[in-house]
Amino acid sequence: MSASLPLLSSKAQEGGAPDFDGLARAYRWIEYLSFGPMLSRCRTEFIRRLSHCRSALVIGDGDGRFTARLLATNPLIHIDAIDASPEMLRALVRRAGNDALRVRAEVHDARAWTPNHDAHYDLVVTHFFLDCLTTAEIESLAQRIAAVSAPGALWVISEFAIPESWFGRFIARPLIAALYCAFGLLTGLHIRNLPDHHTALAAAGFQPVARRTWLSGLLESELLVRASCERR
Repeated sequence: MSASLPLLSSKAQEGGAPDFDGLARAYRWIEYLSFGPMLSRCRTEFIRRLSHCRSALVIGDGDGRFTARLLATNPLIHIDAIDASPEMLRALVRRAGNDALRVRAEVHDARAWTPNHDAHYDLVVTHFFLDCLTTAEIESLAQRIAAVSAPGALWVISEFAIPESWFGRFIARPLIAALYCAFGLLTGLHIRNLPDHHTALAAAGFQPVARRTWLSGLLESELLVRASCERR
C-alpha cells in the first residue's frame, strides 16, 4: 500500500469522534516540544519482546512512528492499523515506506469498530490512545479484541498516569487536566479524566506481565498477555 492509495473507511466521525486530522502534520513536533523523546521511549520499551508476533492490530498510532519501527524490526509481521483520522493514517502509511505493503489501514472510530472475525491477532498495540475513551468504552473494545485474539496474545500500552504521591496530586493531575483541555479545544475530544484501563482490560482477560514508568510515574508502559479460556 502507498500513501496515495485510498484508505478503507467507515463513518469514523459519527457519534462525536474527535478530529485529529488538523494535527497530523505537526503531531511529531507537538510531542517533542512537550515531552521530548519520552513518549517515543514509552512506545518502544517492549518492542524487542514482539519479534515472534505475526499479526498485529494497531489502534490510534498517530503519525505511525511506532508502526514503522515495528515493521522494520519484525520483517514477518502484518499490521491492521485503525484510526478515526484519515490524515493520521496517511501519515502512518507514508512513514512505513516500502514496509507499507504489510499494512492494512482502515478509517474507523474504535468505539464502533467491528473486527473481521477471520482475524487472529497475536499482538495489539495502543499507544496514548485509551485515554481518549471512557472505562466502559475500553472494556467494550477489549472484549471485541479478545474475541479475535489468540490465547497468549500480547497487548502493548503506553499511557499517562497520575501516581499516588505529592507529584501526582500537584504536578501530574493539573498537567493532565491541561492536556485534556488543549486537545478538547483542538480536536473536539470530550473526555476529561483518565479512564481505568487496567480494570477494563482485566475484565476482558488481559493480564499485565511487565510495566515501566517514567517522569515520576506520569508516563507508563505496560505489556499484557491474554489469558487462556481455561484460566479465565
